[in-house]
Amino acid sequence: MDPNLTQIRSFVAIGKLGSFTRAARAVHLSQPALTVQIRQLESALNVKILDRNTRSVRLTRVGEELLPVFERLLNEFDTVVTGAKDLATRRLGVVRLACLPSFAAAALPKAIVAFRARYPGIQFMLKDGVGRKIVSLVKSEAVDFGIAGGEVNDPDVRTEALTRDHMRAIYLSPHALDKEKKITAEILARQPLILMDEDSTVRQVIDLAFEKLGLSVRPALEATYMSTAVGMARAKLGVAVVPSTAIEAQTSGRLKSRLIEGRDFGRSIVIVRKTGRSLPPASESFIATLAASFSNRLRNGP
Repeated sequence: MDPNLTQIRSFVAIGKLGSFTRAARAVHLSQPALTVQIRQLESALNVKILDRNTRSVRLTRVGEELLPVFERLLNEFDTVVTGAKDLATRRLGVVRLACLPSFAAAALPKAIVAFRARYPGIQFMLKDGVGRKIVSLVKSEAVDFGIAGGEVNDPDVRTEALTRDHMRAIYLSPHALDKEKKITAEILARQPLILMDEDSTVRQVIDLAFEKLGLSVRPALEATYMSTAVGMARAKLGVAVVPSTAIEAQTSGRLKSRLIEGRDFGRSIVIVRKTGRSLPPASESFIATLAASFSNRLRNGP
């Protein structure tokens, strides 16, 4: 039989208090029950750890050596249990996520601020990247979950719809597009376009939307970063196409941001989880907070 925590706590209480009566009170046992715990511990260890007579109780030499060891063991155990309870109640924890750069720069910071106002002990570890990198990070468990754009087809992960964003045309006014009441694919195709590179889900959405309409579009310029694309549009090198969730889509002054008509010029924003894996409580709560936030926006408007 191996020693158990009750036996160890009983022994440590006697060693620290020097009395069976006070120790029994401290560990909430009767004196006979406490005596049984010590006998069972000595049997498990196969060594005498207490010398007791009708007037006093003293630790044996082995007991004196074991007392600080058992005290340290109990302290470490209690620390672990307290930490686990803090994680479960969201008092402490780390949310690890991978996220689209456009979403990470615009919508995510507000969500983190709101969440940490409620759970100030929660920390965040963020990795930003495009679709394939996000899925890879989730599958390898480098992150708890991801926020990706577009369709994700991988049997090792599952997705949950979070929201939807739409593509916007960014250009510097005055411009020929100023005269158009709506920005359609046909109108856009006649413009020199500044598109994201081919690894981007934004680019994949745009290419597929034009293809469905039978339009062949070759970008005038390609950019890896949305800020670069918008900078080129500001220099009147063409019309940049970025998603509405991107901070770069929030323009002012002569730089215009206009919605591109057509459902195909949009993409789903999804939560990506690894199939068959449970998330830490803090991550589950943050996902629920995100879902509630975007649900409210859909009902009440932006």
